[in-house]
Amino acid sequence: MSAAKIAIAAGDPAGIGPAITLQALAEVVRQNRRDSFVVFGDASQLEPLRALFCPESNVEIRDVGTCDPARIALHQDDPECGAIALRGLDAAITSALSGESSCVVTGPVSKAAITMSGTPFIGQTEHLAARAGLAPDDVTMLFLGPILRVGLVTTHLSIRNIPDAITSARVERTIRHLSDALQSLKSDEPIATRSCISVCGLNPHAGEHGLFGDEEIRVLEPLLARLRQDEIFTSQFKLIGPSPAESVFRDAQAKRIHGVIAMFHDQATIASKLLDWGNAVNVTWGLPFVRTSVDHGVAFDAAKQGKGDADGMRAAIQLALAFTARSSS
Repeated sequence: MSAAKIAIAAGDPAGIGPAITLQALAEVVRQNRRDSFVVFGDASQLEPLRALFCPESNVEIRDVGTCDPARIALHQDDPECGAIALRGLDAAITSALSGESSCVVTGPVSKAAITMSGTPFIGQTEHLAARAGLAPDDVTMLFLGPILRVGLVTTHLSIRNIPDAITSARVERTIRHLSDALQSLKSDEPIATRSCISVCGLNPHAGEHGLFGDEEIRVLEPLLARLRQDEIFTSQFKLIGPSPAESVFRDAQAKRIHGVIAMFHDQATIASKLLDWGNAVNVTWGLPFVRTSVDHGVAFDAAKQGKGDADGMRAAIQLALAFTARSSS
């Protein structure tokens, strides 16, 4: 198996991204000296962290510009810091698109700071899709953890706009992307039984037969009925639902199901952060390369205090390595 080069965007320099990136790499490199890692960001900030945490030769720092240390020290949304974060993200994406790197791991960024820098920005997932020449609906945001593995039908969208965004095409794309990820995670394990994917309803009690909304009746039930007729899909997966979300996530916690389809952002992320805090990984599925990320934000307060838990970044790097190894085997 050939070695991989992993591109890592360190995130907002005023947040915890740079520190947790190098802290996480210290442990990953000790366990894996075959692969190499290139970290994109403000080299004047990252080089001292590399020297402190992981001076090993297979961790390279690539500079994308310098941010005023006085601005970084404020640990708040700042246009200069936002610009550096976006440059680091774009440089990592370019590395993957060019074939230099096998995958991209991203640290946390501030959407507000990047927008303040002059580039409208609603999320890294959407930006990654655009850079890869894809539409937002071509990719899926997944949160993959040891307890919960969940795919999101919609992502960064106002709650008032969600019902109209629940379409058959979006739900099917999410189901198929999550199923692909679950298959990849199985690796060489024998598949003794079909994996169960449970689809959440949008409305309370999954609509209660249309009393609280009809998205389940109009969109979800016909789609699931059609997918259950797909012999290739159903040979590997059993589809459950649409079911009340609170029941679905209890089933996930009890490991009665293997994957969950959530209709909107917080329906998925509240459960993910409760069940898998520190261990869940944000994955963008559908790109021409693997992309993983921490499942938390910039944490300016923690950065100001010199604190930051590197578990999430370590999990993101390790999952990127695992996906890369399986795709090349």
